[in-house]
Amino acid sequence: MKSCLPMKEKPEKLEEGKDYTLENGLLVFTKEYLLKRGYCCQSGCRNCPYGFKKSKTGTN
Repeated sequence: MKSCLPMKEKPEKLEEGKDYTLENGLLVFTKEYLLKRGYCCQSGCRNCPYGFKKSKTGTN
């Protein structure tokens, strides 16, 4: 089954320092990148510009 969503020819390359930083071996997206992406993934991103805070109990 084919997807109905159009795909970009090549995925945009992420730029360290602009789109993400590396902290203790983990990739951390910047606030600017998350805003450019345009939606909250509700994963509890450290720099979430949408105000989502992941609870420690697993429920919000």
